[in-house]
Amino acid sequence: MKTLTVFTPTYNRAHTLPRTYESLLRQTCKDFEWLVIDDGSTDGTAGLVRGWIEENRIPIRYIYKENGGLYTGYNKAYEVIETELNVCIDSDDFMPDNAVELITGYWKEHGSDEYAGITGLDFTLDGKPIGGYFPGDLKVCHMMDLYIKKIHFGDTKQVMRTALMKEVSPMEGFPGEKNFNPFYMLALADDRQPSLILNENLCFVEYQTGGDSMSAGIFRQYLNSPRSFAKLRLMEMGLRRNTLRNLIRLNIHYNSSCIISKDRDWLKKSPKKFLTVMTRPLGWMLYKYIVHKSKKQHR
Repeated sequence: MKTLTVFTPTYNRAHTLPRTYESLLRQTCKDFEWLVIDDGSTDGTAGLVRGWIEENRIPIRYIYKENGGLYTGYNKAYEVIETELNVCIDSDDFMPDNAVELITGYWKEHGSDEYAGITGLDFTLDGKPIGGYFPGDLKVCHMMDLYIKKIHFGDTKQVMRTALMKEVSPMEGFPGEKNFNPFYMLALADDRQPSLILNENLCFVEYQTGGDSMSAGIFRQYLNSPRSFAKLRLMEMGLRRNTLRNLIRLNIHYNSSCIISKDRDWLKKSPKKFLTVMTRPLGWMLYKYIVHKSKKQHR
C-alpha cells in the first residue's frame, strides 16, 4: 500500500485539473495515489479523469457524487482513504516535483502516532512562501498556535494522519448550506495532537473565482450558510488553544451568523455566554457590514 493519498475535491475545474495531474506525473517519489472527488461537475471532468486512469501512469481513484459543497468532498475522502497519510491539493493548485518525496521521507524518519501529521508551506506561483518561512528552530507545533501566537502569517499545507481524520469526521452540515469550511475537521484534529513542521514548499497555490471556492464571495457565503458558520465558531470556542482576543473575534462572528439565521437559541448554545452577550452589539454591526459588502459584490 502507498504511504500518501493526494486527494482533490473538484467542481467544474476541468480547465485547471490538468496542471494538478501533470505535477503528480512529475513527482520524484511514486509512493502515493491520487483520489479525485467530483462534486457533481458538468464540464467534462469525468471523461478527463477517466482518460488519465486509462493512461495508467499513476494510481488514480475517481468518485463522482452529487453536488454538496466542498466539505462533503472532504467527508467522502476521509471515508475512503486507506493510506497512512493524506493531503488535499485543490483542483486549481499543484505540487512541486519533490513534494511527495519530502512528505513521505520526513514522515518515515520522524512521524508517529504522537503527531497529527505534517505542516508545510504553500507557495505563490512566483516561488515565494505565503506568509514567509517558519522559524528555523520550529520542529513541532499546533496549527492553531501558528495563527493565534502569530508564529506564521500565511497559508500552510496540512498533511494529515488518516486514522486521526477518520476519528473527527464526517462533518454534519445543514440542508441547503454548502459553504461549511473543512477547517472544522482539521481544527478538531489539531486540538488533539501537534504536527511536525516541514519548512518546505508542498503546494503552489493559485486562487480561482467562481464555483464553490471557499475564498470566493465570502460575504455571500456568510449569508448563504449562516448555521454552518455559527457551528464552526462554536467549535472554535471550545478548542483548548485559544486567547481572549481570539474568543472575542469568534463571538462577534458567532453573533452575526446567529442574527442572519434568526437563531433564537444563540445564547443557550454558546459555551462562552458572557462574551457572547458582551459582543452582541458588535455582532449586529458585523451583520450590517456583511449585508452591505454582499450587495456590493453583486453589482
